Amino acid sequence: MLGLAMGLSEGQSGLLMPLLLLLTCLQPGIGLESISYVPRLSSGTLAGKCTQSTFTLEQPRGRFRHLNISDLDPIWLVVAHSNAAQNFTAPQRLEDIPVPADFSQRGYYLTLMANRALYQGGQPGNQLQVLRVGNDTSCSPTTRGCNHPLPGPGPYRVKFLVMSDRGSVAETEWSSETHLKQGPAPAACGSPSRHSAVALQATPGPQGAGTVVIIAILSVLLTVLLTALLTLLIYT
Repeated sequence: MLGLAMGLSEGQSGLLMPLLLLLTCLQPGIGLESISYVPRLSSGTLAGKCTQSTFTLEQPRGRFRHLNISDLDPIWLVVAHSNAAQNFTAPQRLEDIPVPADFSQRGYYLTLMANRALYQGGQPGNQLQVLRVGNDTSCSPTTRGCNHPLPGPGPYRVKFLVMSDRGSVAETEWSSETHLKQGPAPAACGSPSRHSAVALQATPGPQGAGTVVIIAILSVLLTVLLTALLTLLIYT
């Protein structure tokens, strides 16, 4: 192309050279293909759907069929703090993929690597078709792809990112916010837990007027009972 530019007239070359410089400066992966899919929590009453360090997603079955990717291209799950999702930068090389140990600094990491062959559409089989985020307690947070337990209640947002040997090529939309359970009481996964507020209200504190009246009545009854018992013993 440079030789072609040199063979053109001076005016034509002046118009072509900025275009060549623009093409040279463009980085791969800037124009990610958008997948019209929003990751969502698993439906139904699945046990352990939301815990203090994990939550469960539905598999994105059949969502990658019409894209220009191969069955072997890795599909990653991006986990991010809700306030850091807008700062996410898609990695272009395998060595640039953030790990759970980077979560506190970057605000996001990649985990649960799969491929399109594992997310085929159609009717699911007898196996449970879910993805449990934060379910691996044995891997090191410095290991690429480690599904390490989540460090706090959130909120978190997730999306799927497709990579190839050319870098990142496609991505889904971000999910809505997910709040993890806090404390031992059940909480709705995906919404803020109110257990802390309830616990604070249930904490013993200054007694109300009704409580004082009940305690006074019980004290009088106990006094009468003891007096009657003492009188009976003396009479006997």
